[in-house]
Amino acid sequence: MISVKEDNKIHVSWAEIDYLTDRVAKQVVNNYPEIDSVYGIARGGLIPATMLSHKLDIPYSSQLSINTLIVDDICDSGVTLKKWNGYKTAVLFHKPHTACITPTIHGNIHTGNEWIIYPWERKDSQTKQDYLLDK
Repeated sequence: MISVKEDNKIHVSWAEIDYLTDRVAKQVVNNYPEIDSVYGIARGGLIPATMLSHKLDIPYSSQLSINTLIVDDICDSGVTLKKWNGYKTAVLFHKPHTACITPTIHGNIHTGNEWIIYPWERKDSQTKQDYLLDK
């Protein structure tokens, strides 16, 4: 995998994102053939969900069913995924040591406490999302 670590941040490359979405797609095909659509949690799950939609040749949908795969970039605290209880969920990175929930599918387990910065984010991303900062 191709990532760069600096200042307690890991900058993930597009090549790694492609690799991780391939891993998630293979798990869907092998273990969850009933999945017939994907939905991406805004904001971090939108790009991985779109990539999975293409790789799996299934639609991206905002009309959720029990066979919709809910996609996010990471399960860090798990609070976001907890809202999707009852659905199958997938993330690129899972941090089991900090998460209160386990996603159905993950591309990689991350055991560190580094902040993960994705290629679609700003390189100077803060360790707290901008939409969570006090305005």
